[in-house]
Amino acid sequence: MIIGVGVDLVDLARFENSLEKNPGLIEKIFHTDERGVATKTLAGRFAAKEALIKVFGDSKPMRWHDVRVSKDELGKPEINLFDATAEYAKSRGIDSLHLSISHDGNSAIAFLVAEGS
Repeated sequence: MIIGVGVDLVDLARFENSLEKNPGLIEKIFHTDERGVATKTLAGRFAAKEALIKVFGDSKPMRWHDVRVSKDELGKPEINLFDATAEYAKSRGIDSLHLSISHDGNSAIAFLVAEGS
């Protein structure tokens, strides 16, 4: 059963500008495992985290470093939750998350579906 969906669109130029103005933003938003990639990849990962907030309906239960966006062995994007954020998702009945990220022109978009029993 689908428990929630979330989508977020990020303007790459605006995202880059935010990173330049706030150098500590990368450390605040992204776990060390998520860093060291192109800015457009970071923008897609940020969009995925924002899509999770939309699934939850509130930003308070989400801790930035408890959410890690990466790729599986085939290159498919995946989102993993840890600690307090994972506990919150479980309390909402969320068993699995399905993530899609795309980049085109000056935008990155993430679409997230939360499934549960």
